[in-house]
Order: sequence, then C-alpha cells, then structure tokens
Amino acid sequence: MTGETSSLNVLMVATRYFPYIGGVETHVYEVGRRLAGRGINITVLTTVPYTSATPLPKEEVIEGMRIIRVRAWPSQRDYCIAPEMFSLIKHGAWDLVHCQGSHTFVPPLAMLAAKEAKIPYIVTFHTGGHSSSFRNRIRGMQWQLLRPLLANASKLIGVSRFEADYFRDLLHLPAKQFAVIPNGATLPGLSQLPLRTPAQTLIVSIGRLERYKGHQRLITALPKIREWRSDVRLLILGAGPYEATLRELARGVGVAEHVEIRSVPASDRQGMAEILSQATLVALLSEYEAHPIAIMEALALQRPVLVADTSGLREIAEQGLARVVSLQSTPEEVALMARQQIEKPIVPPAHLVLPTWDDCASQLQTVYNASIGREQCAS
Repeated sequence: MTGETSSLNVLMVATRYFPYIGGVETHVYEVGRRLAGRGINITVLTTVPYTSATPLPKEEVIEGMRIIRVRAWPSQRDYCIAPEMFSLIKHGAWDLVHCQGSHTFVPPLAMLAAKEAKIPYIVTFHTGGHSSSFRNRIRGMQWQLLRPLLANASKLIGVSRFEADYFRDLLHLPAKQFAVIPNGATLPGLSQLPLRTPAQTLIVSIGRLERYKGHQRLITALPKIREWRSDVRLLILGAGPYEATLRELARGVGVAEHVEIRSVPASDRQGMAEILSQATLVALLSEYEAHPIAIMEALALQRPVLVADTSGLREIAEQGLARVVSLQSTPEEVALMARQQIEKPIVPPAHLVLPTWDDCASQLQTVYNASIGREQCAS
C-alpha cells in the first residue's frame, strides 16, 4: 500500500449505526473496519434520536473507525433531520464522502454539503421497503427530486444488479456512473460451525418487525406446515413495531406456542451465525429487498432459503440459490413451497464462491481511488 492511499480520509455518512440493527448498519461495520485495516482513515458520521433513552458517546473509536454521532429530529419518525451534519461535512478535511443509504433526509444533506465544499462523493443506495403505502407510492418522486444531487456523484453503487438497473433506468443517468458491489456473505467462525441437520424442524424468518417484511405470511402458513411435520417451530428473528400484531396473529391461528420472536444484538455476528446454522429453512417473504445480508449469510452456511418473488430477492432465486414464492400466495401455497424447500432443498453448491466482505471492501477501495483520481490498484 502506498503512502498516498494510506492517508485517504473518508467520511461514511449513515442515518444509523450500531447498536441500532439493520442491513446498512451491518454493511458499514463490516466494510468500515476492513477499510480502516487497510490504512484508510474512516470516520462514520451518524445520528441518534434527540430524545434517545440510551445515551451513546458523541464520539468514540471502534475497531479503527472514528464514530461521530449527532442528534436528529423528529425522535419518533424516520425522517432524521440532522442539521449539525452539514457543517461537520462542509468544514471537515475529507477527501471523499460516502453516503451509505438513500431514504432519509441524511443523504441529501450530506450530498449537498459535499457538493458545496467541492468534496467528491459517492452513494450506495441500500434501498428497502416500508410499511406505509403512501411512502412507497412517493418513492419515485423522491428519487427524481434527488436526481440533481445523484447526478453529481462520482459513483452510484447498487448492492444488487436489480438495484443499479432500477436507478439507471428511472433517473436516465449514464451506465458508467453505476457500479454493483454486493453485500458480503461472511459471518465469523463459519468454518468452525457444524453444518448439521437440526434435531427439530426450525424455520427462521429474518427481518425487522414491520408489516412489509412478511413474517405474517409464515405465521398463517404454520398450521398447514405443522399438519405435514408436527415438530416445526418458527423463529422470527428481529425487532420492531409489528411485534404485538405478530404475536396476536400467532394466537389467532393457534400456533403461539410454536412461534418464538426475539432479536440478536447487531454486533453479535457469532450469535447470528450459530442461529442460522441450526435452521432447517431460512425465509424472507418481504415485499422489497435490494440485497439482504442475512439471506446471503444463510446461503454461505448452505441453508435452504425461501424468498418472495420480488425485487432483489428474485435475483437471488434466478441465480439458483433459493426457492421463491409469490407475494399473492395463499397460506396453503406458502406452506407447500416451504415444504418443498425443506424436502428437496435448492442450496448453493459447496464449491460456489459467494461475495465476501473482503471483496466488498476491495471494490470500494478501488472506487474511492478512482473518485479522487488515484487510479492505482488497491492493495
């Protein structure tokens, strides 16, 4: 690694970061610490709700990354208006600003500050769904409003081909401005985890507890699944506002004693690996996903996966890595597809090389160098 590369100062801007749970948070953690290990100065600028009940340090260093937290408003919504970010970005000694995510007010504020300060910036979209039908309806308008700022980015990164193609076609921006850098499929200690058939039939449904994530589809299918195999248990792995509704639904269809709902701390990557390694089937029947990290991790463990036939999930199935089920399926049809994926699983072959977080970090380093005119190969 050259001295020039080692002095690169990159500001990653993310709406949330650990201890908050989510795909973007995990992505920033995994690539940020790897890039820091390569000698790049990584600062993560993120927000906390202004009425946060759990105080977090305003600034700290974690695994070689400097973390800066600022307050965001309003506290109970996900708009995340954080005016303090503007001056921190505009007056900082950054060589490059990397916006991680695109949904809240944080990315446009970061892009605007970087543009005014004449700092090159890149954007990784990390698009996701939403339980609000209104928010989903206005997404296209939102992206069009952001187009002038996105057009000024050095590079626009999709975590899947689906995501990159979507924005290229919607915004009519040059193909050369886009890159596809998938999330990694690496969990700690994978080589030490036994890939065994669990003692019971465990279905793990992964994702934040929101309506659009589709956990309810597994709950309503569970009675039919249990008619076929009485030892089936459903573990819903996540946290969020939909939990009470999911528990009530489980009681309503008579499977409450066979459904467990809990979460794993965002930083407990080993804990997640151990749970996934025990799953007979891993499911994500979400209405929208760009490139779900947990599903990639399950595939790395060669677990059978069932996904909804939509968005970036369809792309995973088209690669022959998972079985799909339509979002319009009845509970009986979901149960049938789950049974087929358990009895005759579609799983990645053992020799298949899935993307890793090291791959992701290497590709980002190449983009960073190109964005500031350093064309040499990343070390």
